Amino acid sequence: MLFEILFILIVVSSIILVIMENRKPNVAIFWVMVLTLLPIVGLFFYLLFGKDHRSRRVIKPDEMKLLSEIRDSTNYDSQVAEPDEKRFSKLASMMRGMGDTPLFAGNDVRIFTDFTPMFQSMLDDIATAENYVHIQFYKIEDDEVGRQLADLLVAKAKQGVDVRLMFDSFANLFVRGDYYDRMRRGGVRVQSFLKFIPSMFTRDINCRTHRKIVVVDGRVGYTGGMNIARRYRDGINHGVWRDTHIRIAGPAVSQLEVALLADWRFCTKEMPTDHRFFPAVQAHPSNRKVQIVTSGPMDEWNTVMQGMVQAIAQSRTKLWLQTPYFIPTEPILLALRNAAIAGVDVRIMMPDTADRGAVMLYASQSYFREIMKAGVHVYLYHDGYLHAKTMVVDDDFVTIGSTNIDSRSMEQNFEVNAFIYDQQTVLRQQSIFLDDIEHCHLVDPAEWEHRSIYHRILESLSRLLTPLL
Repeated sequence: MLFEILFILIVVSSIILVIMENRKPNVAIFWVMVLTLLPIVGLFFYLLFGKDHRSRRVIKPDEMKLLSEIRDSTNYDSQVAEPDEKRFSKLASMMRGMGDTPLFAGNDVRIFTDFTPMFQSMLDDIATAENYVHIQFYKIEDDEVGRQLADLLVAKAKQGVDVRLMFDSFANLFVRGDYYDRMRRGGVRVQSFLKFIPSMFTRDINCRTHRKIVVVDGRVGYTGGMNIARRYRDGINHGVWRDTHIRIAGPAVSQLEVALLADWRFCTKEMPTDHRFFPAVQAHPSNRKVQIVTSGPMDEWNTVMQGMVQAIAQSRTKLWLQTPYFIPTEPILLALRNAAIAGVDVRIMMPDTADRGAVMLYASQSYFREIMKAGVHVYLYHDGYLHAKTMVVDDDFVTIGSTNIDSRSMEQNFEVNAFIYDQQTVLRQQSIFLDDIEHCHLVDPAEWEHRSIYHRILESLSRLLTPLL
């Protein structure tokens, strides 16, 4: 009897907590219904996945300010710029106001759409490191690709280079411990991000780092959608793995380093303040303007999402997106529909298969009818798996990074995107998009209306589960 009373009090308290958090009504109602109708299972899942983390911070404001001051002390502030297209000035200013993420001129940007040349380029840059190599990935597998990276990192550490490697503990749960232990024995400083402990009392079990960051000596950086594993090189059973990653050389790399060091501080409680992590970097002649934007469940703002909404609102002629999953938040969905209704050429490209189960695919497809009704063109990639996360706005702006168009990326994961205000880079990404269309089929709105009732039911049921996806 005492146990039952205690359990009821916990459930009621959890319901009150959900209501008092003032979250989005649909999310709050979802958790209230789960806790009410399935109290035992519901309480377990709420404690694991449902808690709001925005009252916490990854790093204290004064510590983040210190990192920014160290960055700026190397004269980086003299390379802060404004977008060439003035209508994007508000976007750049908003991003800086949310997270002290300046827009830097003087960068070079190379886009990779295939893992092998990207990985070789990254290995070549790491091989030249003299001071430090800092790496963060969501997924690193213990296969020949992962071991090739590990061998190089150990070799650099033995040369006296400061090598740090951070990975998401949940995504790498089944990677053998010896893989990381061997690097530790070789001098690499290895750190898991939010160690996965399957307990209903663990607050952070649903907060994962989805970021992909590599920084070499503060002069070269990598980010995008690719992780370190054989399947990114060889593809999967039904075709290629189509992804997008970028190499940045120039002042913007300093902000990738700020993001990585803030995460390192969060996980290790160690505050790296060595000025050598922010060396003076000469402006690159190509002079691309790049702004590094991060977001996470413990940030005050949904920065990447709000930046995308603002960019979409600025679109005039074209808005082309690539994403593995399309489970948009309400602000993103509304912005896309508004742009299409206003006559913007809105195209969304995603895979016609799923890598995380059919629920993700059906949940994504549940949005097709309403966006196509607004005039959005939906392309399904059929030559393999499309994992790229890109968005082009007119001929003036592109973002490439780790953020999917889904609620998990925009509200639960730690993400990083490069906002690039450069016409040549945008035109390059447009060309890539058009090449990818050759491997897609366009969803016909009229045919879509005639899909089976069974398919519609699966879509609707999957969409109900989106707060957990």
